[in-house]
Amino acid sequence: MGFLNFDVRRFDIYRKVPKDLTQPTVTGAIISIACVSFMLLLFASEFMHFFSGELVSELYVDNPGDSNERIPVYIKIELPRLKCDFVGLDIQDDLGRHEVGFVENTVKAPVGDDGCLFEANFLVNKVPGNFHVSTHSADVQPDKIDFAHIIHEVRFGSKITNSNVPGTYNPLKERTKTDGNGLESHDYVMKVVPTIYEDLQGNQVISYQYTYAYRNYISFSHGGRAIPAVWFRYDLTPITVKYHEKRPPMYSFITTVCAIIGGTFTVAGILDSFIFTASEIFKKFEIGKLS
Repeated sequence: MGFLNFDVRRFDIYRKVPKDLTQPTVTGAIISIACVSFMLLLFASEFMHFFSGELVSELYVDNPGDSNERIPVYIKIELPRLKCDFVGLDIQDDLGRHEVGFVENTVKAPVGDDGCLFEANFLVNKVPGNFHVSTHSADVQPDKIDFAHIIHEVRFGSKITNSNVPGTYNPLKERTKTDGNGLESHDYVMKVVPTIYEDLQGNQVISYQYTYAYRNYISFSHGGRAIPAVWFRYDLTPITVKYHEKRPPMYSFITTVCAIIGGTFTVAGILDSFIFTASEIFKKFEIGKLS
């Protein structure tokens, strides 16, 4: 019978105080509104962070994909002092590839009276090599060859559209060299770093970052001056950079939300209690009852 009369309410650690025994204050209302606003702000921030995930990077020694696969390359370069009739693309590498006048997936558009905008999509082997824009494939060489240029884009691999992913994927963008000697060749020596980006759904994009060094020179062959060109010499590093999005576990999100709510309420309660106690002491001091 004693067990049946047991009151489970004894375990209540959140005992309620009747409203008529509590005293609302203006200060308490202001602190409460600020407390709730602050909690909502922190909750919204944590909620966005949880669902958007965070970007994690790692390095390892490898080249992504099969070693027999080729790397897609895109180039867009403007030659303001050379007509399109003379412009071509040559590709060479350490496996013995040597293509002069590569024409597949190339577009040439006249710019002004004597200029040319040249674009090309092509594949290169995963070995050191070069590709260069030249007049080597022209049936007749122009009287004057001037490879002044403006590079709009040189890209290896696929384009990463997520702007939050760090890296230098097109450092040659808008690189302008139009003030040199018209007889000069231009060399861009590039160190290419394989880069993988993986989103929360597991979709991967393989791209390549690169850095470059530049030099210009006038070269000579046994028969006299060599024909100038714009060279892009590349070499791949064995280090791969991987960026992947990672979402915190659910328990971490719940723990953070509980900490936000509990911590804010605790600090706000301490602040309200301190202000209320100080105001009571001040009132007693005013009427002379402070002893």
